[in-house]
Amino acid sequence: MIPRRTGRMQGIFKLPSFRPQVTMAKRINGFARLGSCSKLTSGKPHQSHSFSSPLPLKDEQYPVQVKYFQPHMGPPVMTVDGKSTSVISSDAFRSKALNTRVDAPKSFASVTIGDEKPFDFFRILCDGVIAGGAAGVVVETALYPIDTIKTRLQASRGGGKIFLKGLYSGLAGNLAGVLPASAIFVGVYEPTKQKLLKIFPENLSALAHLTAGAIGGAASSLVRVPTEVVKQRMQTGQFASAPDAVRLIVAKEGFKGLYAGYGSFLLRDLPFDAIQFCLYEQLRIGYKLAAQRDLNDPENAIIGAFAGAITGAITTPLDVVKTRLMVQGSANQYKGIFDCVQTVVKEEGPTALLKGIGPRVLWIGIGGSIFFSVLERTKLFLSQRRDKAQGSQAHPSKQE
Repeated sequence: MIPRRTGRMQGIFKLPSFRPQVTMAKRINGFARLGSCSKLTSGKPHQSHSFSSPLPLKDEQYPVQVKYFQPHMGPPVMTVDGKSTSVISSDAFRSKALNTRVDAPKSFASVTIGDEKPFDFFRILCDGVIAGGAAGVVVETALYPIDTIKTRLQASRGGGKIFLKGLYSGLAGNLAGVLPASAIFVGVYEPTKQKLLKIFPENLSALAHLTAGAIGGAASSLVRVPTEVVKQRMQTGQFASAPDAVRLIVAKEGFKGLYAGYGSFLLRDLPFDAIQFCLYEQLRIGYKLAAQRDLNDPENAIIGAFAGAITGAITTPLDVVKTRLMVQGSANQYKGIFDCVQTVVKEEGPTALLKGIGPRVLWIGIGGSIFFSVLERTKLFLSQRRDKAQGSQAHPSKQE
């Protein structure tokens, strides 16, 4: 027996009274849940529309499905399976009956970019430049003395004595280079990361972060290497001021002197940037999945510190080689990266490649904590400010 309904589709289905009572769906978390059933057919061709959920209800003994058949002639007919025992309200039919499927809710901490906003390269670039520049300046100013001690430890040969005067030597000139270098890095990293996350599947998000970090490091190296050369030579007492350092380096070694140790810098910084930012991003994604919410500033700081400390320890030998090549000047004691490694190990032992690991881990760990917390806070501030401006433009009457 096929129950029929009268009136419009928005009306209430009138079902005949028979046993067992036909039950069809439940409303759970705002969704009308429908299951699967057998299809009743008639002698005429039909057009059918159905929707279902793959997850059965707790108290369902049989899955339920409702199918609507629209014959070529006559009113629409609804057929159901009489095995189930759930009830559906007419409100559920009015809200969901004509939908052909129910979309599954998206996972909370998806690493992909939402489709609700188009990819805006210029906006992401500007936000990255501002946030990266601010974070880089704050970190460099706060932790410069630790960086100076680390540099002097690495530059000393054998058991040379470390002097602790002038721990802020070269800070002003270094900030002039750190600001654009950090701005370039984050300005390139953010849009590259988001574009790659759109292209790569979610299980390869770590590869997207690694690639974006390496690309950002390569772009910023054009500014970071001359800044690093001048800074480290001032930290080791070779020059009194940044302008004198630039002038004398160019006079004695040519313009290429400002890029001394460029290969070793890339050998250190490309893996460093890629690993640090990949660790940071993946830890944030995992934490969001566990906490089911966005991270606050202390949590961003802790994750940034952990990522920075681990990466700093791993890349210490590369940092030692980079420092030796940058501070050697025109003496050319080392002919290249491999010659530097062989010479250091031969003359000072393998442990010399770990010189300064303590100050480096401390510096980069604290630096990562400050950098990423300032970075995320600045990005959030810029986003909120933009949303507020867009809201005021959309509703100008509220300003009056």
